[in-house]
Amino acid sequence: MTESIVAIVLLLALVFARVPIAFAMALVGGVGFAWLRGWEPAGAMVGAAVFETGLSYSLSVVPLFIFMGNVLAGSGIAQGLFAGADRVFGRMRGGLALAAVLSCGGFSAVSGSSLATAATMSRVAMPPMRRFGYADSLAAGSIAAGGTLGILIPPSVIMIIYGLLTESDIGKLFIAGLLPGAIGIVFYLIAVIVAVRIDPSLAPEAGASQPMSRRDKMGVAGTLGLFLFIMAGIYGGFFTPIEAAGMGAIASLGLALAMRALDWRGFVSACRETVLASAMIFAIIIGAEIFSAFVNFAGLPDALVDLIYDAEVSPWTVIWIMVGIYLLMGCVFESLSMILLTVPVFYPIVAQLDFGTGPLADPEALLIWFAVVVVVVTEVSLITPPVGMNVFVLRSVMPDIALSTIFKGIIPFWLADLVRLALLVLVPWISLCLL
Repeated sequence: MTESIVAIVLLLALVFARVPIAFAMALVGGVGFAWLRGWEPAGAMVGAAVFETGLSYSLSVVPLFIFMGNVLAGSGIAQGLFAGADRVFGRMRGGLALAAVLSCGGFSAVSGSSLATAATMSRVAMPPMRRFGYADSLAAGSIAAGGTLGILIPPSVIMIIYGLLTESDIGKLFIAGLLPGAIGIVFYLIAVIVAVRIDPSLAPEAGASQPMSRRDKMGVAGTLGLFLFIMAGIYGGFFTPIEAAGMGAIASLGLALAMRALDWRGFVSACRETVLASAMIFAIIIGAEIFSAFVNFAGLPDALVDLIYDAEVSPWTVIWIMVGIYLLMGCVFESLSMILLTVPVFYPIVAQLDFGTGPLADPEALLIWFAVVVVVVTEVSLITPPVGMNVFVLRSVMPDIALSTIFKGIIPFWLADLVRLALLVLVPWISLCLL
């Protein structure tokens, strides 16, 4: 266990030194494994991690769902979603911010990516909010926070990777994320309403909503149809969650072509962005595999299980400690790195917890509920300073907005997330009732 603690400290030092997390994990894990086993076994382990990850059929969902999101982002569908949401909230104070949150939830439901949602909706929703006099803090905060919904509402790339890591039923994970995702949208809408009520200067007086064009209506209908197509295909038994990624990618391409919203340049751009994002994700996965191999060989998961049993703490205490660890890690790590680093360690511990009676008495239900809690607390990390990935994505699109302004606008949504997280932990039924 001592070796694992030293390795974690070294990993944190490298992260603070701005070494890319994928390389930091691979370096610490590879050297640590060589220290314990020798250089030849370490080289074999690293080679196996690279080879098996690169050729993994299950991980093919990553580039396919990312491609689907990029096609939708470049086809103008996001504009239709925003226009449709504006028709619902346009006559309320802060209506455009409310529309941004709702359209982020809709777009994330088909893109599966928080970063893609934040990047796309910032280009769609930010200009009209600025034009109508919204404060930059509220406008940027609603988009950055709304983008986090992409990792929970199915089809979620993060949820798929979690399922592959733990060999969980991805279909059940998707179902478990539906209601918490919907609650997240509602809580964010409430956060906007409360914020503009406390400080009316954040948004102008309510005005008339903008009319929807025929193309906007097609975008809304197409998005809803694509979401229903994917979910009905999975739960109707027509294709597996992995096959759903391919079906969704083809369907999104067909939808964009039917709307005449994607030209050759847009297609090439979607492919290029997919390659770049997929390469980053695969690099992080390979680094995490190497680091996890070292941590497991060093005996950290078993040592933690023994420590918990010796301390005789309650299962709820263990869960709250893990939640606290995730919140602290969110200040330093990005979401995928957090999951890949912690799930191989925490999952075996949670699997051995005994909650006695209630919905968590079922081992399968317990582990699905834990998946939802992990993904929600990871959502919080996407807008937690100083390394809130969605904040930096928004900053890259709108470089004239200061980071401090964006983080100021995040506060109401961050507090709403903490309330939702506590609710999901204390009331497991919310995540399990649809199963």
